[in-house]
Amino acid sequence: MKKIAFLFIAFTALSCNKEDDSSNVEDRNFRQDMRDFVIGISQKAKGIKSGFAVIPQNGIELVTENDEADGAISQAYLNAIDGNGQEDLFYGYDNDDRATPTDVSNYLKGFLNVSKNKGKTILVTDYCAMPSKMSNSYQVNATNNYVSFSAPERSLNVIPSGTPNNENPSVITNLSQAKNFLYLVNPENFASKTAFINAVTATNYDAIIMDLFLSDEAFTASEINQLKNKANGGKRIIICYMSIGEAEDYRYYWQNSWNASKPTWIATENPDWSGNFKVKYWNEDWQNIIYKNSDSYLNKILTAGFDGVYLDIIDGFEYFEE
Repeated sequence: MKKIAFLFIAFTALSCNKEDDSSNVEDRNFRQDMRDFVIGISQKAKGIKSGFAVIPQNGIELVTENDEADGAISQAYLNAIDGNGQEDLFYGYDNDDRATPTDVSNYLKGFLNVSKNKGKTILVTDYCAMPSKMSNSYQVNATNNYVSFSAPERSLNVIPSGTPNNENPSVITNLSQAKNFLYLVNPENFASKTAFINAVTATNYDAIIMDLFLSDEAFTASEINQLKNKANGGKRIIICYMSIGEAEDYRYYWQNSWNASKPTWIATENPDWSGNFKVKYWNEDWQNIIYKNSDSYLNKILTAGFDGVYLDIIDGFEYFEE
């Protein structure tokens, strides 16, 4: 939800201790490390809950083996995922409400279509608030057979006014059936979980991408089940956001001691998002936090009854490559 390609370039240029972050990792295949990480998360989740959706956001180049849209397909990676999320495809790459340069859109579409042509659902988030641009975003995404959301705020903290694009009364049980989605991972405008639930259940979105927590309190399975009800009587799927390429100092797993002395697998703070730190995502300690132990982030998501997971900072490999 937070990162786009040009920010990574700025990020690496600003990093003053990059040498420390990348020591002893120069020979790694950072892209394959990220593929393996996603595959591991998928195998764990689907082994516990059949049909659980795994959707990596950005880093779309991972669908092929050689950074070329017409290159050899990364079949194991595609087998592990159910869709791809992409930010800023048609609006927002340089600035919100500004059309993304055509060459950038075409570059990303080349990889997105590799995934789409293998039966994966493409979820596009464009950042635009002007009604004419929102309408155009929906139109051009539909032309490409992508499911899209026009986000009026990059902080993803509001439910847009009006009805969802492609509103329908259908019962949605898996990602491939969704005709629209709401990306609402920042609940700062809601005073309580009850207020959040009431606002969401008053809508008819087919899929909701949201956070596991509101004010550090996790949603329960009962509450997630309530959120699966559309206002028009249909049903929807609920997808949980989880950042796997950065550690966030406001999460339950963050230890107070890390404020003074961070583990070696935590790298530089993202200058554009305070409290977010690049991680050596191949590190066993980090992977234990995310999915490998019995009290992992993924286990909490599964216990809460979510229908899938939306994985952010997939493109974290770019930081270490630079």
